[in-house]
Formats: sequence, structure tokens, C-alpha cells
Amino acid sequence: MTIVASTLDFRELARRRLPPFLFEYIDGGSYSETTLRRNVADLETIALRQRVLRDIGTLDPSTELFGQRMALPVALAPIGLAGMNARRGEVQAARAAEKAGVPFCLSTVSACPIDEVARGTTRPFWFQLYMIRDRGFMRDLLAQARAAGCSALVFTVDMPVPGSRYRDYRSGLAGASGWRGAARRFGQALRHPRWAWDVGVHGRPHQLGNVAPVLGNSSGLEDFLGWMRNNFDPTVTWRDLDWVRREWDGPLILKGVLDAEDAREAAALGADGLVVSNHGGRQLDGTPSTVRALPAIAAAVGDRLTVLADGGVRTGLDVVRMLALGARGVLLGRAWAYALAAGGEAGVARMLALIEAEMRVAMALTGCTDVAAIGPDVLVRD
Repeated sequence: MTIVASTLDFRELARRRLPPFLFEYIDGGSYSETTLRRNVADLETIALRQRVLRDIGTLDPSTELFGQRMALPVALAPIGLAGMNARRGEVQAARAAEKAGVPFCLSTVSACPIDEVARGTTRPFWFQLYMIRDRGFMRDLLAQARAAGCSALVFTVDMPVPGSRYRDYRSGLAGASGWRGAARRFGQALRHPRWAWDVGVHGRPHQLGNVAPVLGNSSGLEDFLGWMRNNFDPTVTWRDLDWVRREWDGPLILKGVLDAEDAREAAALGADGLVVSNHGGRQLDGTPSTVRALPAIAAAVGDRLTVLADGGVRTGLDVVRMLALGARGVLLGRAWAYALAAGGEAGVARMLALIEAEMRVAMALTGCTDVAAIGPDVLVRD
């Protein structure tokens, strides 16, 4: 039995519970997964500067982003198919985030559609969108997000084409289409009866909830990767984002920026924020880790828009490291996906509680009583 003492323990529980085609999809990256490993390894090398005999009797890890008060400077990042990790999983994760006082961001390619998540929660959540060839479909999704009261739009800009993820082919999520692919995934599900009963039987429908209206019957798992290849727009440029800015009048956050020049373009466009991200190492392998790219981007545009970051964040210590390097907030990806698979809503709630506890220790031992005090001075300089 695995005892959950840290957020890292959820990964092993998720591996045991999920069929391989789902676990490898969450866990893997593109090509040889060099960038995926860099995200974690480079973040671990950032040394915190321990300070002593400071008055840390009152610690406040809360912050404000995009007009929203948050209990922690973290949000749950958009993850495609996350709703397959537990029964109607995105709703469970959104509830946990709401109770913890942090934002949840719903992916375009989620299992649960926007209206289902809205019915299952009482506070606004964020919505993530890709640039899709069919602008009419994008306009409809944005209208749904507005109707649901979504408080921010996270627009992913680093996916004009999907990355090549070898694990998805080996596991059977990609490559094996039709009855062969379905039979392979069914066989994996039978070897994981708890998941099969909770999600496979009682978690239906198994489809891309937000795109089901346009795909009809072809909106199941076997259509997931094919839909992305066929519908993402590889011709998108900065000019196309003017259309998004016109269609969405709330906070606009561009996700997937790794270069300072691109960050300046985002600021010139009028974006309210950006996420320094390499898509969790799932797109272009061999790029810098986000923690290496973050300082230059924060220096370039941190005074013009809100800089967020993701990639390799597994603990509350990692959150503090990202904040010290210039981020105003941090998006958690795999951390909440593992926790959802391991324990549903309760697992995500436990993960967020652990992140908060670890943050508080790091803040106390670096002499920071609030989030605004976390800056370059808490890092050890070579």
C-alpha cells in the first residue's frame, strides 16, 4: 500500500490504477523526452536561500491574479482527456480547486463539456482554447465559455501541430485505429477493474465533450489524436490572435511562450498574461526547460503583463522556485492529473493541501511572510 506523504506519491497510485494507454498519455512527452526530464531536473537545481531568526508567525500564501483572489498562487492547468482519469474527472477536479480557492482551467479536448463543469461548480473557472481551422466552431466555444461565466481564456499557442509522442503509439492510444485499437484498450481496461467499473462503465459518455456536437458519433478516444491533427490550424500567426482578442473581452492568457521576443509580441497584442511553457515536454523535444526560459521572459515583459509558468512543478518548493524566478503564478499539470487518477476529487484536494503545506515551510525558512516577498533574494546565487 502506497502512503501519500508527498505529491510525488500520486504518480505511483495513478500508474497502478489507470490502463496503460491513459497513464502513458499523462506521463509521457515527445520524442526521447529530453525536455520533459529537463523540466524536473532543472527546477530541482534551483537552490533556496535559507534565512533564520525572522518573524514568520503569520504566513499568507494567497495572491490576486486577473482580478481574482486566490488562496494559493497556483491553478490547475488544462489537460486533455483528464476526465478519463476518474468518473467525470474534470468536474471532480474543478470542485476540488473551488474548495481550495484556486482556479481550474478546462481543456478544449476535455471529456466533460463546459456546461457540465459549470453545473458541477459554483464559481467561475478558466477555459482553454486552441486555434482551430473552423472559426465558427471557435466562436461557439467562446460563447459557451461566456455563458458559463468563465473568468479567463487560456489560449494555447504552441500546438499548430501535435507533437510526436512515442508512448501513445506503444500504449495503443495512437496508431491502432478501429476495432483493433478499441480491443487493445478494452483488454487493458479489463486488467484494471477498479478503473473499468468507475470510469469505463459508470463514467460514460467517453467522448470529447466540447467537440462532440461537431464530430457526432466520431468523438471517442480513437478520434482524439486524429481530430487534433485535422483541426488545429498550422497557418496561425500573431495576426490571427487579433480575432481572438476581438471575440473575447475577458482576461486573455497565452500559453506556450518560451522566447522573450515572442513574449514581447504577446504584450504588444494586448494579452493580459502568458504562461512560460513547453507543453510539459510534449511538443518540441530539446527545448529549454521552462525554469531556464522564465527569468528572461519575466524581465522582458513582467511589467506589462502577468507572467505565469508551468513545467516540472511537483511540489510546493517548486512553486516557490518559480515565483522567485519571476512568475506571478504557477500552473499545475501532471500533479493534479496523477492525484485525480489516484483518488478523484479527494485526491486533488489532498494534492493541493500538500502543495500549500510545502509552500508554507519554504516561505518560513526563506523568511517570506507573503507571496509578494518571494523574489530573486530567496535564491542562492552562484
